[in-house]
Amino acid sequence: MANRHTIILMQTSQNRATRTFMDYESVSQAMDGICRLYERKLKDLNPANRDITYDVADLYNFIDGLADMSALVYDHSIQGYLPYDRQWIKQRIFQHLKKLAH
Repeated sequence: MANRHTIILMQTSQNRATRTFMDYESVSQAMDGICRLYERKLKDLNPANRDITYDVADLYNFIDGLADMSALVYDHSIQGYLPYDRQWIKQRIFQHLKKLAH
């Protein structure tokens, strides 16, 4: 899954106008991007707190709290993108954070 272009599709609320996407050069970069998105939200909610910590359950709650989130990952063998759901994203984030911790 390394170096496979990844597009994260998300909708933050039931309002369709909140639909957006982020694209990355790899699945790993996409997982970093989702973590940074959550960290920015935490900083916005806690502007006076300089040291913000969270655990993976908090991150999962953030992802589950979105109206929608999915990923499209480029697959060279089919010359196209394969769709993945929110559960797949959470599994990938867990693996990604585990790898960073070691």
